[in-house]
Amino acid sequence: MTRRAGVRDTVRVVGGVITPTIAGGVIRRRPHMLAWLDRLQLDRTAVRVCEDLRARYGPGPVWLRVPGRSIALLLDPDDVDRVLTSTPSPFSPAAREKRAALNHFEPHGALVTPASERAPRRRYNERVLESDRPVHCLAGRVRGIVGEETRLLLTTTTELDWRHHARTWWRIVRRLVLGDHTRDDAGITDELAALRMRANWAFLLPKAGRRRDAFRRRLDEHLSRAEPGSLAAVIAEREPEDDTVDPFGQVPQWLFAFDAAGMVVLRALALLAIHPKQAKVAREEAAVDDPGAWPYLRACVLDTVRLWPTTPLVLRESTAATSWRGTRLPPATLFLAFAPYFHRAAELVPFADTFTPEAWLDGRAQDLPGLIPFSAGPARCPGENVVLLVASAMLAEFLRAGEYRLLAPRTLRSHDHARDRLPTTVNSFGIRLAYTPYETRGSSA
Repeated sequence: MTRRAGVRDTVRVVGGVITPTIAGGVIRRRPHMLAWLDRLQLDRTAVRVCEDLRARYGPGPVWLRVPGRSIALLLDPDDVDRVLTSTPSPFSPAAREKRAALNHFEPHGALVTPASERAPRRRYNERVLESDRPVHCLAGRVRGIVGEETRLLLTTTTELDWRHHARTWWRIVRRLVLGDHTRDDAGITDELAALRMRANWAFLLPKAGRRRDAFRRRLDEHLSRAEPGSLAAVIAEREPEDDTVDPFGQVPQWLFAFDAAGMVVLRALALLAIHPKQAKVAREEAAVDDPGAWPYLRACVLDTVRLWPTTPLVLRESTAATSWRGTRLPPATLFLAFAPYFHRAAELVPFADTFTPEAWLDGRAQDLPGLIPFSAGPARCPGENVVLLVASAMLAEFLRAGEYRLLAPRTLRSHDHARDRLPTTVNSFGIRLAYTPYETRGSSA
């Protein structure tokens, strides 16, 4: 049955699970804070808190004693599946806390839309992003953009770090989403980054209305050009089904999601640098110039997100009273799924601390409802396949070009090969890789 946590256990969850996650930056990552989280491996502590609560309270959910807010911490994978597959009713993705954060920069996005208006906005996202297709109609364009920008990056450096990678990644994203004319317009994505940094504070900072409006005017100007070969052009071709949908208002969420995806690519490349067996398979697949033939590269991306979730706290708010193992929880209860626990607890995932892309190809991952790298159910990330396409295309380009040796961070470099146990926290801003082109080794790519 659902049990109410004591004050001590509520403090442990707030202090050991929720606070470190928020401190790291839920909407925009804070580099200095992530460095400390990495050094202290606080995600491991958070996972242990959840493991201990499950051992003491049972599968839950555990109802937390938080003044003025009904909060339930999910501890059972089947409960996660229930909540996510029963979205948006009775479990709305537009939780109060999420609306407070995302309204700083995307007040018309589907994620923060009330249930009465959500359906057409969600369907529009799915149409433009082609959520039902593993390979988007812009796949050829993606390969071209990623190839050009990644090769240019690798001609300018022999040491790959976040600064070099992020500059190239954002050029790729701007060209794909807005058009080639925005390749060097870092200002548009910097403005969004500034709004996202404010969004980290959710309720605690007022909305920067003028700044948000200025960003939106600049974004609309780029999107209105509908440059061929961009998502802006797809938007222009696919009109929404009714006038409650703001097509351009969906785009800030896409740009936000691509930020996390850039971190995933660098982490995946770091993992392949310390896993030669998986790297060999990935290199062989990367030699095929067809994104439809890159299942292993996509699996590498998926398992990287499993190991280090880009959305650690998945939130849903109930719109009605719900029953849990004989206990009723009131409407407006906030349900929390702490993804690192469901992805890294040994009692839940047999391959919890290992890099195991094969699990996404042999059915093991699909049999575990707690694995939610892109969420699940009706509110599953509509851009999942686009993100996997762009990320796997960049990984393919990196692997074709040469070999990589991990230089930092220490927590990943000291990966325990004997026990094959990866750290629970990795600071992507601290990743550094030495790059050796194949030509330098006298080999051909």
